Amino acid sequence: MIFYMSERNLAKNTTFYTIALALQKALSFVYFIILARGIGVGNIGKFTFALSFTAIFAMFLDLGLTQVLIRETAKDVKTSEKYLGNILGFKLLASAFIYGLIILLVNLLGYPEITKNLVYITGFVMLFDSYTLSVYGAIRGQQNLFWESAGTVLNQAIILAIGGLLIYLRANLPLIMSAYLIASLANFFWSSFNLRRKFGVKLKISFDGKIIKLLLALALPFALAGIFNRFFSATDVVILSKLKGDYDVGIYSVAFKIAFALQFVALAFSAAIYPAFSFYFANQKENLAKLFVKSMYWLMFLALPLSLGVIAISDKAIAPIFGIAYEKSIAPLNVLMLSLLFVFLCFPIGALLNACHRQTRHTVNLGLVAVFSVLANFILIPFFSYNGSAWANLLSYALLFVLGIIVVDSIIKYDKKFLLISFVKILVSSLVMFLIIDYAKSQWHFIVAIIAGGAIYLVAAYLLGLYRLNSIKDLAKDLKR
Repeated sequence: MIFYMSERNLAKNTTFYTIALALQKALSFVYFIILARGIGVGNIGKFTFALSFTAIFAMFLDLGLTQVLIRETAKDVKTSEKYLGNILGFKLLASAFIYGLIILLVNLLGYPEITKNLVYITGFVMLFDSYTLSVYGAIRGQQNLFWESAGTVLNQAIILAIGGLLIYLRANLPLIMSAYLIASLANFFWSSFNLRRKFGVKLKISFDGKIIKLLLALALPFALAGIFNRFFSATDVVILSKLKGDYDVGIYSVAFKIAFALQFVALAFSAAIYPAFSFYFANQKENLAKLFVKSMYWLMFLALPLSLGVIAISDKAIAPIFGIAYEKSIAPLNVLMLSLLFVFLCFPIGALLNACHRQTRHTVNLGLVAVFSVLANFILIPFFSYNGSAWANLLSYALLFVLGIIVVDSIIKYDKKFLLISFVKILVSSLVMFLIIDYAKSQWHFIVAIIAGGAIYLVAAYLLGLYRLNSIKDLAKDLKR
């Protein structure tokens, strides 16, 4: 009975968190539209740079310690308060160094005063978000995601409410950026309050050298993976900002925001299949390959029409949503949407590698791709500006896919022929959809065109035998398990 309730509780909390992430993405996207239209291309470039620049340093502050805290708390709840106290103590000591490094670098890079002021604010946002991350780690270790789910939505709702009001009042940029800081502070106090009220864990700052050393040693694999991933995901904006300027970052940020928002689908899917991968690897290896094939199949089924659908309507949708000033975002958006297939497929590949104890190889792959991404951005941006950043993103994800699928082939033997034939069928269905949307968008509103195209895709996919009711039910059973 206890085990059953534990599974039931985990499923319930995961549902809370998935819904919360969906709401957070929706609120974030709405706020970004308001922000982009309210402050203009150049200023949105400054905002995006400040957030991306300080985000790079977040992993150097956490160093994977929160992941260790979650794992160790799950093993023994009694260690939670001691470990959390020492992690926060370490972070407080490291904060002065990290924040000082941020100030030093942004000044050495020669950015204007307004940009530096934005970075100073986002630096504090990064610090408080890191503290909050560890507090939620202690709660996660007790198999509870509800309070983090609520905090995630609360954080974004505060940004939307306060930031939206300040934009309406035409406040200056640092004041508008302060909405992020207020939201981060609120989330930190929310997490700390519930940690003590619901779980009886007090926030006590500790400095036990032996414990901190032990935690850092345990966190090393997580730290490396996190640092590589952070470099991969944030350096394109920083390099683009330095080599080209705020306007180019502003154009690129709109394209990236749209593409990034769609990644949530694959992220949620990956979170659902990871436990199943782990279970099958340990107990039923014959089913591991089957689930991997299903995962790749359904993500292709989602990614290709999403990619071609957005490309089909991008020239009609960008100006009405973000404003005519962002029309140049169409080109980088189309390139980023081409990378969506690789982005989606990299999620189950990464989940499989981690579930099958190949996390070290996965970390090495992330490191190689991070280096490649930085080099590709430095090479392509001088010639193609924001389009160069988009192409670097596409090439980087393609490389991550290739490196990952090679390792998968050494773990399981899966039906490559089936996936290849399915890919061709899905591509044909998606191209039919693309042609319908491309024609319809000149006759109807782009939203009507995309709905019609989606319906045509489902019909074409059905006629080509890509799905049946029973196949969807089978996938649902695997995800539920």
